[in-house]
Amino acid sequence: MQQLNSSHHLQLESLTRLISLPDETLEQQARDRIDQLTKPPGSLGLLEEMAIRLAGITGEQTPDMSKKAIVVCCGDHGVVEEGVTAYPSEVTEKMMANFAAGGAAINVIARQTKADVYVLDVGSRARTVPDGVIDCKVRPGTDNMASGPAMSRDEAVQAVMTGVEMARRLKQEGVRVIGVGEMGIGNTTPATAIAAVITGSPVDQLTGRGAGVDDAGMLRKIRVIEQAIRVNQPDPQDPVDVLAKVGGLEIAAMAGVMLGGALERMPVVIDGLISTSAAMIAVGLSERVKPYLFASHLSEEPAHRILLEKLGLTPLIHARMRLGEGTGAALLFPMMEAAVALMREMATFADLGLEGP
Repeated sequence: MQQLNSSHHLQLESLTRLISLPDETLEQQARDRIDQLTKPPGSLGLLEEMAIRLAGITGEQTPDMSKKAIVVCCGDHGVVEEGVTAYPSEVTEKMMANFAAGGAAINVIARQTKADVYVLDVGSRARTVPDGVIDCKVRPGTDNMASGPAMSRDEAVQAVMTGVEMARRLKQEGVRVIGVGEMGIGNTTPATAIAAVITGSPVDQLTGRGAGVDDAGMLRKIRVIEQAIRVNQPDPQDPVDVLAKVGGLEIAAMAGVMLGGALERMPVVIDGLISTSAAMIAVGLSERVKPYLFASHLSEEPAHRILLEKLGLTPLIHARMRLGEGTGAALLFPMMEAAVALMREMATFADLGLEGP
């Protein structure tokens, strides 16, 4: 990362150095406990791995996962004017109001999984932020990345810090696990651009239909992403440069939530393509974020699988979802709670008077 004088930049750099790795001793204790449970070794698959990782992250062998939150970061995108999406930017504002009123898909799923939903306006074009939405707007939407940088470096870092501060606030409020979602018409375009820059994969192999563009729209979207990368020449080794040139404000904020979660030793559940592109940025800022991330599901967007493979994360849910909002992340919460409950409540071989496997 380039050295800049901004207080936000200095603060971000100092925070990334404070992130500690999960506790390996607790992980080993959890592994030993799981190996003594009344089941064939490894028979609970990824649930076992999840329980072990949660112990190391939280520093507790059977962590309390009862207080859960979904953070929905919202922002608009100047690239929408290139015709890369089937919906107008005004829908972002309408959906923020819908989140606040409890009527969106994420609200319904969060109620089922007993999670609270926090909605952040980091960069929408809404002149008035709806009641119930947290106003932390850095600027009203990005510029058109097809003709120049989406935003400045300072704005990108400010949006990241907004997410960091939100995660730290939730930790203070007793939240134990965070799911990260988003809303921003057109945001599969910057997310795919980020994926192309960081992975080096061809744009046409990464690009999906987003909210439902037709064949002509797909070709236009591919051309626009290629043009944005060509015009801006983002440096794949500099995550802030990538964010500023071809990213989005809500993507930056989600990356910040992930950084903040790692800093506070909280597990963070990522959702689909857009939040996973944010995870790539967060891990680019600090490799130590990676052990704190959990992949919830595999999106229908083609870039999602490639990004998850790059991160080394395995999604547990394959439901052909592509909505966003944090819906997939919220669905993972019951599985996380089940993993911890198995560790806490299952009998051991010793309890039955048997030798272990």
